[in-house]
Amino acid sequence: MAAPEREEDWSLHHEPVMLQESLQFLAPSPGDVIADCTVGAGGHARAILERILPGGKLIAIDRDPKMLALARKNLAKFEGHVRFFQANFTEIATVLSQSGCSRVDGMLFDLGVSSAQLDDPSRGLSFQLEGPLDMRLDQSTGIRAYDVVNTFPEAKLAEIFWKFGEERWSRRIARAIVQERSKGPITGTTQLARLIYSAIGGRRMPIHPATRCFMALRIFINSEISSLQETLYVVYGHLGEGARIVSIDFHSLEDRIVKEAFREQAKAGLVRILTPKVVRPTAQEVARNPRSRSAKLRAAERTAMEGVGESRRGRRGRVRCGGGG
Repeated sequence: MAAPEREEDWSLHHEPVMLQESLQFLAPSPGDVIADCTVGAGGHARAILERILPGGKLIAIDRDPKMLALARKNLAKFEGHVRFFQANFTEIATVLSQSGCSRVDGMLFDLGVSSAQLDDPSRGLSFQLEGPLDMRLDQSTGIRAYDVVNTFPEAKLAEIFWKFGEERWSRRIARAIVQERSKGPITGTTQLARLIYSAIGGRRMPIHPATRCFMALRIFINSEISSLQETLYVVYGHLGEGARIVSIDFHSLEDRIVKEAFREQAKAGLVRILTPKVVRPTAQEVARNPRSRSAKLRAAERTAMEGVGESRRGRRGRVRCGGGG
C-alpha cells in the first residue's frame, strides 16, 4: 500500500489487520465496554464502536501522541462514546480507574507498529526511507536508536540483535557498526541499512538484511517485550466474566509470550482459550496488504469469577464507565 501524502489520508486508506477475525473473537455487542489498548489510527476501534452502540463505550489507549491524535480525528463521529488516553498499556489499571471502570467486556492488543508510523520518515522506523535514527513510539521520552547504535558496547548491540531480532549474524553486524562509528557517528536510517547489508555480505535472503536489526532496535528502545509480559499477567483482573481478550502480533517473540500467558492462565482456571491454533490472515488479505503476512491472532475468554456478578453470556453492558473525553 502506497504511503499517503498527508497524515489525514490515513482516515481513508488505513486497513486494520485481521479486522473480521478480531471482531469474531472479541464479539462486541451493544452496551459493551471495550478497551483498545493499541488504538493506532482507529481502524479496529471504529468497527468495534459500530457494534457496541447504542450504550457502549470504547477506551482508546496509545503511547504515541501522534497516533492518538489521528485516532481522535478518525473517530470524531463517535464523540461521547470514546475516552482517549496517551499511555502504555502497562498502565491499564490507572487508565481504567480514570475511566470510572472496574472491568471491561473486552480488550484488543494490536502489537507492533502501524503503516502510518512506518511510513513517517521522521520516526526512523523504516530502513527503506531516509530519516533520523529515532524509533521511539513516544518521541518525547526515552533513548533514541542513534544513542544505542553510537554508544552501546559491541557485545550489547549483538545481544539486542539476537534477543529481539533473532538475527543470526548479530555479532558480525555489531562489529561492523562499532568499526563504522569509530570514523564518525551513524546518523540515518539508510546509512545503517547499507552498513548492515555490507556486513552480511549481500547474502540472498527472503527479507531485506536490515529487517531484523531495525525491528530489534525498535523493540528494545520501546521496551515492547517487557511491557507485554508485564501486562498480560495482570489484565485478567480487569476483565468481566465472559469478557474476551484478543491479541494480534507480528513477531515470534511476542507470539510465544501471548501463547504462554494464555496457557498459564488457562491452567489456573482464569481463561478459556478460544484459539487452540494460532489464527493467520487469509491469502486475500495478504494480497491486499502485504504487511499483514506475519500477523498472528490469539484469543481467550475470562472464566467465572467467584463473587463477581452475572455471566456476560446472556447479558451485556453491566460494566459502566464515565463520560467521553
